[in-house]
Amino acid sequence: MIPLLIYKNLHLLGVFMILVALGGFILQQLQATTREPVWRKPVAITHGIGMVLALVGGFGMLARMGIIWPWPGWVIGKIIIWLVFGVLIALIGRAPTLAKPLWWTTIALAAIAAYLALNKPF
Repeated sequence: MIPLLIYKNLHLLGVFMILVALGGFILQQLQATTREPVWRKPVAITHGIGMVLALVGGFGMLARMGIIWPWPGWVIGKIIIWLVFGVLIALIGRAPTLAKPLWWTTIALAAIAAYLALNKPF
């Protein structure tokens, strides 16, 4: 049986990897030149591994806390934010002009996810 603390650490590591990958990719798109983007693949790998770790850690924590279906609203909100973070990497790559607004969107979504996790409002 894996302790809750391990799941929390996995989840946080995944979240940090997602945010670093999105931030790095956004900055790369903002500074885009005609050169080949050499960091595109490592950023995508970091993002993907972070997504998996956040998912496994999050669901592991839910299981350890005894939260089962139907999930509370804050869990559904965090899953929606996780899905949006998954889509953002593709959106940034396909629409570099949206990089600046997506920078602020990423920060806002991270703040909302933290609020939901810490306060569990509904």
